[in-house]
Amino acid sequence: MQGRPPSEHWYERPAVLAVAVAVIVLDRLTKLIILQSMTPAESIPLIGGLLHITYVRNAGAAFGLFPGRQPLFFVTAGTVIGFIILYWLRVRPTDPWLVIGLGLELGGAVGNLFDRVAWGTVLDFIDVRFWPVFNVADSAIVIGLGMLLVAVVRQGRQEAQSKGEAA
Repeated sequence: MQGRPPSEHWYERPAVLAVAVAVIVLDRLTKLIILQSMTPAESIPLIGGLLHITYVRNAGAAFGLFPGRQPLFFVTAGTVIGFIILYWLRVRPTDPWLVIGLGLELGGAVGNLFDRVAWGTVLDFIDVRFWPVFNVADSAIVIGLGMLLVAVVRQGRQEAQSKGEAA
């Protein structure tokens, strides 16, 4: 069986899964702590008026948009998860920004999908008071998206420099 030679990059293959698993474990662990130690709508101030832990159930998408549209959320999450896995397996990205970004996206999508399957809602608890309450999976998705955007911009710049040098 002919395969690609072993990579010199530590982050190429296992890192996407390692990052995803770390996000899923951290997301599950934090939500388990909230479930075992708080009641719905309870809020505990941590850092003055800046940061609270607030137990909220979100039946919608980000920011509570489109509540009750569970089939749409399942299809969207499944599509995102499938795309990330397929891309990872076919392209085998080596850019660390892209690899880690994909892992964060995958872990975040799986984390929130788990909630929807188990409870029909997503458990949110990080409350900064000026933003809707969110969770670890949501954070991973947002940070992952930022990393993916950086990877795309970096790739575009590298391609532009290559074309400029070739001319």
